[in-house]
Amino acid sequence: MSSLLIVATSNAHKIKEISQIIGSEFRCIGMRELGQIPELIECGDTFEANATSKVEQLNRWLEQNSEPRAILKSHSEILLLADDSGLEVDALSGAPGVRSARFAATEESTGNASDQANNEKLLTLLEDTPDEKRTARFRCVLALLAYPTESAAQLFSGSCEGRIASDCQGSGGFGYDPLFYPVGHSLSFAQIGSETKNKISHRAQALTQLKNYLATEGGAS
Repeated sequence: MSSLLIVATSNAHKIKEISQIIGSEFRCIGMRELGQIPELIECGDTFEANATSKVEQLNRWLEQNSEPRAILKSHSEILLLADDSGLEVDALSGAPGVRSARFAATEESTGNASDQANNEKLLTLLEDTPDEKRTARFRCVLALLAYPTESAAQLFSGSCEGRIASDCQGSGGFGYDPLFYPVGHSLSFAQIGSETKNKISHRAQALTQLKNYLATEGGAS
């Protein structure tokens, strides 16, 4: 039997990116493949708090529902992973930060805003900001739990420095990728290609820490 990594997200782009980086040692699936899991609540003030909360919510749902048990029994090891990540723009005092996915959402909305809306709001706010002050970084925090468990989540983090462009470039990636140019590169995250991005991104750094942890702590059998 194989090892299963359940990612606490319904974002197909994020699941694909994590699967590509983590490698074939794990079967990587999104939480929606297990059943009708309710939306996970993100109300923390930090990436660490949100990632921990989401993986704990997923763990509780699995403990309380029999629906996904057949899938779980077909694997020798079950790991739960939650990711909270976002963009910090220095000229905006670190915003959008933990609200990156909801940056352009209205107060009446309970869900995320579209990538286009978020990017447009960011460009509007930075309209009069000169290039040298458009510095930013992507940050990612991963929270890992073995299932079932009563242990605290293990945290792994990564960041990627860069700058915000004055317009969107490229059709790859997702989120703010078309606006973000990593340090040392002349292409945006949406242009750079998954092979390069998966070596330098904030999520790649956090996942590399995770892989090293599993190798040294015996997480994957």
